[in-house]
Amino acid sequence: MEDKGRHETRRDLRKKLKLYVITDPELSRGRSYREIVKEALQGGATAVQFRDKTLSTRGLVDAGKELRQLTWEYEALFVVNDRLDVALAVNADGIHIGQEDMPLPECRRILGDKYVIGVSAGNVEEAKEAEKLGADYLGSGPVYLTSTKNDAGSPLGVEGLAEICRDVELPVVGIGGIEAGNAREVIRVGAAGVAVISAVVSAGEPREACREFREKMGDD
Repeated sequence: MEDKGRHETRRDLRKKLKLYVITDPELSRGRSYREIVKEALQGGATAVQFRDKTLSTRGLVDAGKELRQLTWEYEALFVVNDRLDVALAVNADGIHIGQEDMPLPECRRILGDKYVIGVSAGNVEEAKEAEKLGADYLGSGPVYLTSTKNDAGSPLGVEGLAEICRDVELPVVGIGGIEAGNAREVIRVGAAGVAVISAVVSAGEPREACREFREKMGDD
C-alpha cells in the first residue's frame, strides 16, 4: 500500500499533466522551441515533453537547458522523450519512453525514484505492465485518428481510453488527434490530461491555442 507522501505526489502529478505539449521540429513552422514553448506556457500548458529525433546530443542538451529554465519559471513539468542522458544533463523532471525504448526497470535503476517516468501504453495490457513495473504516468492513444505519428496504430476511441483509465491507478494522458473541441471528452472518461502536438505547435498563436484548450477542458 502506498504511503501518504506517495499519494500526495501522484495528486500533484495529475495536476501537472492536464495540458501536456509535445515539441516537434517538423510542425513548428520555422519557429524556435523557446518561442513555441514560452507561448504555450503563457497560455496554460502544464507540462512539456521535449521531443526531437533530428538534433545531435549537443543540440538536444543546449535546447533542453533553455526549455528547462522556461518550465521552471512557469512551474510546469518538463520531461525528455527517450533520452536519459539528456534528461540528466538538463536536470529535467523525468523522461517519457515508448514500448521499444529502454525498458522501464533499467530507466528506474539509472534515474532513481526522484525522476518521473512516463510510458506509452496503447492497450490495457501494456498499461497494467507499465504500472506493475513502476511507471508514474501513462500516455495512451491514439484516442482519435492522427496524422502526426505514422506508427500510431488504430484509434482507441474514448471507450478504449476509458477502459485503460478504469484498469490502472496511474494518471493517464490521452494522446492522438486531440483538439480543443474534443479535449473535454477525453477528460470526462477519466484521463488526467491531454497531450497535444500539432494543435499547439502548428498553431499560428500557441498561446491562444493553449488558452482555448484550458477553457474547453475546464480548470477544475
